[in-house]
Parts: sequence; structure tokens; C-alpha cells
Amino acid sequence: MIEKLKRPFAAAGLLTAAALAFAVPAQAQEPIKIGFGMSLTGPLSANGKSSLLAMKIWEEDTNAKGGLLGRQVKLVYFDDQSNPSTVPGIYTKLLDVDKVDLIVSGYASGQIAPAIPIAMSKKKLFISLFGTGVNEQFKYDRYFSMIPNGPTPKPAFTRGFFKIAEAQKPKPQTIAIAMADAEFGRNACEGASENAKAAGFKIVYEKTYPPSTTDFAPIVRAVQATNPDLFVVCSYPLDSVGMVKSMNEIGFKPKMWGGAMVGLQATVFKTQLGPLLNGLVNFETWLPQKSMEFPGSLDLLKKYQARAAAEGVDPLGYYMPVWAYAYLQVLGQAITQTKTLDDGKLADYIRGATFKTTVGDVRFGKGGEWVTERVMAAQFQNVKSNSIEEFRKLDTLVIIYPPQYKSGEVIYPYEKAKN
Repeated sequence: MIEKLKRPFAAAGLLTAAALAFAVPAQAQEPIKIGFGMSLTGPLSANGKSSLLAMKIWEEDTNAKGGLLGRQVKLVYFDDQSNPSTVPGIYTKLLDVDKVDLIVSGYASGQIAPAIPIAMSKKKLFISLFGTGVNEQFKYDRYFSMIPNGPTPKPAFTRGFFKIAEAQKPKPQTIAIAMADAEFGRNACEGASENAKAAGFKIVYEKTYPPSTTDFAPIVRAVQATNPDLFVVCSYPLDSVGMVKSMNEIGFKPKMWGGAMVGLQATVFKTQLGPLLNGLVNFETWLPQKSMEFPGSLDLLKKYQARAAAEGVDPLGYYMPVWAYAYLQVLGQAITQTKTLDDGKLADYIRGATFKTTVGDVRFGKGGEWVTERVMAAQFQNVKSNSIEEFRKLDTLVIIYPPQYKSGEVIYPYEKAKN
């Protein structure tokens, strides 16, 4: 009889324990840990640090709304020092020691590529931030790329440059191509070469330079000797600065130049170069123009700019913040809709869904790239000083391609824009 009486009470105790478990507030449960490496020092740090601030804002915004799956989210990250060789160790530690639930990439192609084999070996979902064509060699079906390069990522960076050049009368005939001998440089300029051939331009110079290059005068003089109408450069931040300075010092004035120069989107480099930028045509991915005010983008920018000085990051934040926030929005939406942290189920959902983000609607297609390309070409015009105010206003950086985002006309040839 006593045994029979005990059973109902035991069952009631189990029910009470279960109810209490479900009643534990999100703050008291183990957080969902999202791990990544990020360039917080070294040549990529200007973009890496601004990305991290936007990611922290996403973390705070998400937790203020109750987190995900009833749990808070926590970013776990390490400085990759802008050095690709540190990346495999960081992701191995994140997964094996820190036991993070999910991983995302750091900033830039060179940091993304070394992490993919780790993600593949662990069968982890992997959303990357500004990788150009890096999955072409891996073909990993759980990889997704947050960059608006579309289904043909390599030519996308310079497509606008070539569309503008083709439209000029008389049409330019020859082109020189210089690229950093690293992941992004090779990939973007491989695409530039494709674009040049498709447009019927004759390539008179096409060479790589070592990533450690600091003196760009010999490269500029070698290109100048071939007398090209057009000059495309695919470079990393410090290279881009060096190339702009050398072009101005030597006085080389092709009819149009620029292309895929990373770094010139960052305020620190814009203010360093000032009027030296005039006339240069380069890629852009987002600017706070009326045509690109996607839901939440300006709210994020306001939060970011209010904290930028204290965090020591890009004070304007026109380049990376919306993208870093958006790739975590993709992850968050996938978790919310699938109600799981299972990497395979999340990847399956991401393949077929449309995501509402700070960079607009996003859909992923073949190879994890965007279904639709949306890289822009913009030209620096009428920059008069090195003041940050020159770049806060948007009439010194004019979108000239594609037509739906256009904010002004190209000044051609380059020499005209320099005067």
C-alpha cells in the first residue's frame, strides 16, 4: 500500500521538475555560443573591428528580444591578426575546447578559405563575411556567402567598372591588370580578366605582386609603359593606399582606373588620401543612399556611430557594419524558423528561404552565393580636403552603376576628374 502511494507523489515530483526546467528564464540557461575569428589587429583590422561592433549590436538586440530558442546568445571570438595561418587553430579551438554551438567566418576571403576545411570536417554550417568565390574550390554544401557577388562572384567586383568603360565614346581599347598575390586579389582579377575579354579589351599587362609589397612605384611605372586606356587593381587595404599614392606621385592618368580595391571604403583611408582619390572608380556594396535604406539599416548605423569613437572603429561605418549584422540576421532567422541548432537542418532551411536583413532581401543559390548580383561601381568626385566631413556627405562618392542605385554620372576621362 505504501508503495502504491509513493508512485503518484514520485510522478508529481517529476512533473514539477520538468515544469521548473521549462520555467528557467533564458538568462539562467546556457547561452547559444557563436564562434568566429576576426581581424582585430593587422592590415584587415579597420574592417574587422567595425564588423565586430555591428555583431555586438546584433547580440544585444537579439538578447533584448529574449534571445533565440528561449536562450541568450553569446559571441565567442579571437583575433586572427589578419593572418590566415592563425585561422585553422582558432576554429579548432572554438569547436573542440570552447564547444561553441555554431560558427561563422571572420572578414575577408583570405581568412575564410582556411576555415572551410575545419567546418567541413565537423559538418558545420558556415556563413561567410565578404568572401569572393572561395567555395568554388571546396564546393561545400553547408557554406553560404554574405556578399552581393551573385552567382558569378569573381567577375562581379569589376563588372560595374567595365560596364561604365564600355559605354564611353570612343570606347577604350586596352587594359592593364595588377593584383595582390593572395586569395581575394587573384579571384577578383581573374574575374576582371574575364570581363575584359568579354568586353573586347586587349590586355597589355596582367601581373601579380607580393602581398608584402610596400613600394608601388615600380608597378605603376611598368603599367604606364604599356600605355593602357584602363587600369584595374585588385588589392588589400594597405596596397590600395600605396597604389593611390604612387599613381598621384608619378602622375599616371589612364582614361579610367580602380576596380576592386579593398580599403578605400574605410573612413581611415579615405581621410588619409583625401583629394588623391578624385576620379578613381571602385566597387561599393552599400551606402546610406535613399535607394538603399533597407529595413533596420539606418537604425543600425545610428547605434554604430554612437559607439564608434569609444570602440575605436570607423566613425562612419558605411562599409562593413550592415553586412556583419546581416549575416547574423540570416543565422538568427534560420534558428528561429527551424527551432533547432542542428547544422544540417539550418543549412537546408537557408538554401530555400528569403531573409529580411539590413542589406535588403537575401536569397542564396548555387555554391552558397547570392541568387542576384548587387555590387556597385562608384566614383570619388570633388573631394576637396582630408576632413571626415568630405566623406560624411554622399556627393563625393557617386554611385554610377547599376542604374537602379545610380546617384550621379561618371566623370570621364580620369584626367578630367583630377582637375
